[in-house]
Amino acid sequence: MAAGTGNAIARCRIRKNDTVMVIKGRDRGKTGKVLRVLPGTGRVVIERLNIVKRHSKPRGTASPGGIVEKEAPLAVSNVMVMCDRCNAPVRIAIKVAAGTATRVCRRCAEPLGNE
Repeated sequence: MAAGTGNAIARCRIRKNDTVMVIKGRDRGKTGKVLRVLPGTGRVVIERLNIVKRHSKPRGTASPGGIVEKEAPLAVSNVMVMCDRCNAPVRIAIKVAAGTATRVCRRCAEPLGNE
């Protein structure tokens, strides 16, 4: 399969409600909570980060037109999960114990986030 076709689902270790730090791009160094994970495209939407402006057309009296600010997706490769104990962006390891997989911090081996 050709790269970039969007048909292959990317293996993503980042989940909804994780706290992540942006490591590349114009929002580098900022942290936020993951709102959505888009595994088909390998992207994540982070709360209050990567804000873009979109022009919307008026659709009757219920929704007037104007400029709307919203979060745009970021590539998964440009963010790292924050460890609560290390208080730093870390890589993730998967530990399997008693048939259940748990995500752990590679620095301190502490289970991550909402496990």
